[in-house]
Amino acid sequence: MKNTEVQEPLPLDQAFVTTRCKEAVESDVFRLVSEQANELGYPAYVIGGYVRDAILERGNMDIDIVCVGNGIELAQRVAKKLKGSPTVSIFKKFGTAMISANELQYEFVGARKESYAPDSRKPSVTEGSLEDDFARRDFTINALAISLNPKDYGTLLDPFDGLSDMAKGVIKTPKNPASTFSDDPLRMMRAIRFAAQLDYKIEAETLQGITDSKDRIGIVSQERITEELNKIIQSPIPSVGFGLLFDTKLLQIIFSEMAALQGVEIRNNQAHKDNFYHTLKVLDNVAATSDDLWLRWAAVLHDIAKPRTKKFDDEHGWTFHGHDAIGARMTYQLFKKFKLPLNEKMKFVQKLVAMHLRPISAAKDGVTDSGIRRLLFEAGEDIDSLMKLCRADITSKNDARVKRYLSNFDKVVERMEKVEESDKLRNWQPPVTGEMIMDTFNVGPSRKIGIIKNLIKDSILDGIIPNNKKAAIKLMLEKGIELGLKPKKPKP
Repeated sequence: MKNTEVQEPLPLDQAFVTTRCKEAVESDVFRLVSEQANELGYPAYVIGGYVRDAILERGNMDIDIVCVGNGIELAQRVAKKLKGSPTVSIFKKFGTAMISANELQYEFVGARKESYAPDSRKPSVTEGSLEDDFARRDFTINALAISLNPKDYGTLLDPFDGLSDMAKGVIKTPKNPASTFSDDPLRMMRAIRFAAQLDYKIEAETLQGITDSKDRIGIVSQERITEELNKIIQSPIPSVGFGLLFDTKLLQIIFSEMAALQGVEIRNNQAHKDNFYHTLKVLDNVAATSDDLWLRWAAVLHDIAKPRTKKFDDEHGWTFHGHDAIGARMTYQLFKKFKLPLNEKMKFVQKLVAMHLRPISAAKDGVTDSGIRRLLFEAGEDIDSLMKLCRADITSKNDARVKRYLSNFDKVVERMEKVEESDKLRNWQPPVTGEMIMDTFNVGPSRKIGIIKNLIKDSILDGIIPNNKKAAIKLMLEKGIELGLKPKKPKP
């Protein structure tokens, strides 16, 4: 899955770029920054991702402004002049200041040089020139700036020919890749993230630099790694990023459980599918239908336990029994490892991993109303997300097989809609609660109360009684009396 070929040039002619750059800094805020910087005698520029995305006509809410001078002082001057005098957040350790205005974030910094210790990605910062500031940028497509100075306001500065790389769709470091990635190893993941987000190729020497520097990722905090991983998962075609992570062997370091899915084992002339590339296909399928990060995580993790459960049986071939249940348990462990939220988001992913075989099994084995009721009951409000995941999980090189599975799957969906319409089991609440049962028989919590409660639930899900209070109370009384409980007498 190498990603090194150069794609067709984009139509970034000079007139177009000039227009986009001037439009990008036409707001009153940029004019104010220009005015205040000029009064201070600080040449000022918009630099980095905002410039790149302005040219590509992509939205970007974060704006970096660099000045050859004191960035904090410039930010304070600008804030005083802005309507409402917004608060300036100052980060003295990094020499930066931030202002929020018009729903945008403006970060101010003085031009600087950076040097790095071998065991840290946190730089030692000293004042520098604009050229020094350009040189510290991660990629040529981010080493772009638009002047905010009166004499050439709106003019693009491009010292590393980033515009040409942008036109060709190439990710390339402005200096030696080994030095760039050694200084800040997170840049390796950023390169892959940009390739996934922009559908760009990583230049061959830069890609080799990632492979050579991969072990340096160990000095980066888990939070920063996870932030980039989430952005890769949220990209238009996530398999691009994961393929690059695998090819450069970064994935084997940061997410060994996923890398372990790769490979095909053959025994007695029987082979199983490559579960890594299957997972990428499922993830891309989900990405084509949903922007939900957590549904995409469910796609990433739905088969994560297959390496742990893989067995060969002479009669049935390769099996992965229990990978759904074990995968659900691994979900908690992986969320903890990646410092993802251990809350309802994690429980949602766990549920989908645990249940991802259920609709497909129904499609294979035939649809019964009882099975559909239980599926609706257990999935609850997450049924739509589960069905998206399961439909995405139908992958095969055999088109006829996929078509047959999808046809059966459509029958499951159709039956679900009919059962849901009649039985209203989505987000179902029992018509008779445990408290009502205890009150009816004037007893406290006991095993018998649980038996009655489960009987009512199972009878409704199996279609023995309708899903209403009258039928549930009748069954409750019959079973309670059978168990030796006596209903309390009604008050006169």
